Amino acid sequence: MNLEKVIFGFFITLALTLNFGFFIGEIDKAADHNGIQLAAALVVSVVATVLKLGDRTQLGALHLATSLVADLELMVAAAVWILASQMSGGFTPGNVSVVVSLSGGALLANILSVVLMVSEIVQVRR
Repeated sequence: MNLEKVIFGFFITLALTLNFGFFIGEIDKAADHNGIQLAAALVVSVVATVLKLGDRTQLGALHLATSLVADLELMVAAAVWILASQMSGGFTPGNVSVVVSLSGGALLANILSVVLMVSEIVQVRR
């Protein structure tokens, strides 16, 4: 068993599940979405991106691209979350919808990353 692949798979899967946990719920209800979970999804996604930097294969480039997309979307979502929480009006349904939508885009990128990882495993087994 390759420990590097285990750690890589762990962080990709953790990024996906944390992002899914934040994303699930009504899109415009702030009570359904936890800011700490968004922050955790962002941190784990950045760690997963760093782990992908050493792979010099074509598939590694796709892994990195999907991870960068997820990072960017989660960073913007976190920025909107922070700005909305500091504004006098607080969280509006519109603000929460933007954050959750951005998280949904990152979720799709995370799903694609996991699919790429599984396809890589299937190719190696053949």
